[in-house]
Amino acid sequence: MKKFWLTNTAALSMVLLSASAFAQQKNEFTVKQAVDYAMKNATQVKNALLDIKVQEQVNRQITAAAYPQVNASTGFTHYPNIAVQSLPNFISPATYQVLVDEAVKNGAGNTITFPAGGFGNIQAQFGVPWVANAGVDVSQLLFDGQVFVGLMARGAVLDYYKKTAAVTQEQIKANVMKIYYQLVVGQSQLASLDANITRFEKLLNDTKEIYKNGFAEKLDVDKVTVQLNNIKTEKEKVVNALTAGNSGLKFLLGMPQKEQLVLSDTLSEAELKDDILNASYDYKDRKEFQLLTVAEKLGGYNVRRYKLSKLPTVAAFGSYSKNAQRNAFNFFNKDEWFTTSLVGVKISMPLFDGFKKNALIQQSKYELQKTQNSIEQLKQNIDYDVEQSRIKMTSALLTMDNQKKNIVLAESVYNTTKKKYEQGLGNNQEIYNAQTELKMAQTNYYSSLYDAITAKIDWLKAVGKL
Repeated sequence: MKKFWLTNTAALSMVLLSASAFAQQKNEFTVKQAVDYAMKNATQVKNALLDIKVQEQVNRQITAAAYPQVNASTGFTHYPNIAVQSLPNFISPATYQVLVDEAVKNGAGNTITFPAGGFGNIQAQFGVPWVANAGVDVSQLLFDGQVFVGLMARGAVLDYYKKTAAVTQEQIKANVMKIYYQLVVGQSQLASLDANITRFEKLLNDTKEIYKNGFAEKLDVDKVTVQLNNIKTEKEKVVNALTAGNSGLKFLLGMPQKEQLVLSDTLSEAELKDDILNASYDYKDRKEFQLLTVAEKLGGYNVRRYKLSKLPTVAAFGSYSKNAQRNAFNFFNKDEWFTTSLVGVKISMPLFDGFKKNALIQQSKYELQKTQNSIEQLKQNIDYDVEQSRIKMTSALLTMDNQKKNIVLAESVYNTTKKKYEQGLGNNQEIYNAQTELKMAQTNYYSSLYDAITAKIDWLKAVGKL
């Protein structure tokens, strides 16, 4: 009994593990939800947002330069052999007494004559074997032109990275929307192919019945069969393309491939025709323009920074320390520690650097001019983008309307031809031609539908309204 229970428990565990392995998380997204997901999970977006956090820490480093800098230090030094120094022996008491005795002996009285070369050298050790010290150093930058400009530019630099992230997010959003709607259009096309397959399957059955009754040839049955197989093959290609596109969209979203992605939005012609072509636009609405505007501001700060680097820098400093000298390692007793302290101000004046600062000033001015030129070029690009997207949108909408009408006409022609065929007034070739024209009209319509949504996305991006 125990063995039976263990065996069944193991089997149940395997079943549960297998079910867990094959279970997929299902994500059913509208286009807005897909974009929101990408804004949180796409690697490019996450890195752009991390760049903002990195710059925040860089700004803290710049701010730190304006704060007092405090450092503490302590240390012990031991001299096993204290250095010996030699000094002239001019003032030794023993030497003086020898000279006095010599003078008395010679009857010179109080007159003492010192040898011209002195009395040689004496050797002495200065210091003690053990030295200890502990202290605190404080410095405060009072003025530095480059640090001053760096503090002013902190907000602009952070804004630059935020604008860069916004440009990245807009690019990801546009790509997500295009691929999303491409898949939506593909699903609609797939539905049309299914309808065509159903239509041809019925036609094949009708043709076979007519053939059985002797009113059609085997060739007619074969032709319909070939057409049906061609449509099924085309459907298989569309299914494979949709599967690959779905995988590509998940990659762009930053979604694991093992999860399931279902698109819940549909594409409405009314949304495409919403009155957007009459909208005015402003250069400042474009993310790229905002980015270059901040870059221009930073270029101005750069010029100012190098100009102020010619000015003196001023810093205050102070130091407070304790030191002790011992013949033995006994620094923790009550013997005296000696105090040393100082305060001061240091002014550093740049005098000559080989004209390096002048070169840096000119370089930063040229770079600023390049940024300004890029802004003017971007204005022209925006005008061009808006005009081209307007033309593309107008053409796409017109083409879409025409192709929609063509589908209606092609369906009408097919239905009429099929009725004639069923009544014995037409032939199989006419149905084949009518079906080919209907399928072509459908393909052209879905192509124009995708062109229209792509044109709308490009238009919204061009005017900064995406």
